[in-house]
Amino acid sequence: MKKAWIYLENGTFLEANSFGAEKTEVGEIVFNTSMTGYQEIMSDPSYAGQFVTFTMPEIGNVGVNDEDMESQAAHAKGMIVRRYQERYSNFRAEDSLHDFLKKFDVMGICDIDTRFLTKMLRSEGSMMMVASTEVSDKEELKKILENSPRIEDVNYIEKVSTKEAYKHNSSTYNYREFKYDEPPKAEAKIVAIDFGVKRNILNELVAAGIEVEVIPNDFIAEDLIEKYNSKLIDGVFLSNGPGDPLVLKKEQEEIKKLIAAKVPMFGICLGHQLLSISHGYDTFKLKFGHHGGNHPVKNEKTGLVEITAQNHNYNVPDNITEIVEVTHKNLFDNTIEGLKYNDEPIFSVQHHPEASPGPKESRYIFGEFLSLVKR
Repeated sequence: MKKAWIYLENGTFLEANSFGAEKTEVGEIVFNTSMTGYQEIMSDPSYAGQFVTFTMPEIGNVGVNDEDMESQAAHAKGMIVRRYQERYSNFRAEDSLHDFLKKFDVMGICDIDTRFLTKMLRSEGSMMMVASTEVSDKEELKKILENSPRIEDVNYIEKVSTKEAYKHNSSTYNYREFKYDEPPKAEAKIVAIDFGVKRNILNELVAAGIEVEVIPNDFIAEDLIEKYNSKLIDGVFLSNGPGDPLVLKKEQEEIKKLIAAKVPMFGICLGHQLLSISHGYDTFKLKFGHHGGNHPVKNEKTGLVEITAQNHNYNVPDNITEIVEVTHKNLFDNTIEGLKYNDEPIFSVQHHPEASPGPKESRYIFGEFLSLVKR
């Protein structure tokens, strides 16, 4: 292993070892509390522009495989782990995490106190950092970081969104038979706008009985409104994605047109945030965000608590209750997790109902979208 050096914007300077790509990279550092799923996390486009610190100390032990990819590549700037395990052991594994990161030119940093990093981020909040296998001088790394754009200054959607429209036909993965299930007969058709969509979101939409066409982020609202009025589509899905939603000015204007035309819509994560902004309620940045697979969310309709997977640094404001019904609340910090807009065929959630972090009790949300567009 080669040495790696880290400099954080609060002045912290650390030495570690590296695996994966050898390079110099700048990004925002966050921590993720998931016990499993490092491949899904690294291939989630929502992590573009970020270094992910894993609180799980052993990473790499189950290798990687093509079936567990959430997109076509790894999008995070890098991963930071306590201990990297090169010798993987899993009957589904096809390659090592090291080779996976090398393939997609992503840094891996190991042999570092991730507990220290997590406690620091919990106390001081997420921050920018630079990591390098090439530069060891603290002052030079500081200069690189100071001269690099911050994550909120970069439109990562343009980097991760599909360039061409396509139909998604895959359903959900069957872990009893180790294969993807056959899609059920579609009862409705929607367009999914790709801001960095996870593959399993599309799988869950198909499994719910929805025909899905995925289109790029530079969509034209008038085209979708015409398709909706002509009954060529029944609704629109707004996907998850990376970065600051306030940066996406063009997308906000197009979504406003869809709202005015009463097109049924469902948003997850970034899509949830964009719907809020497009209604006139700007998002705010959380101190260190929600990243993990163990977040309790209360369903305000049923009173039941769902254990959810989350990945976001931004949240909708409390005063949005002027125009919505709050359907879900985060029990860690009481932030809003789900909304149903008054007198509009629109609802959204902040968490990831497709991620199934062990429990699968949030999957009903995709069925609710089917019911909405059928009405």
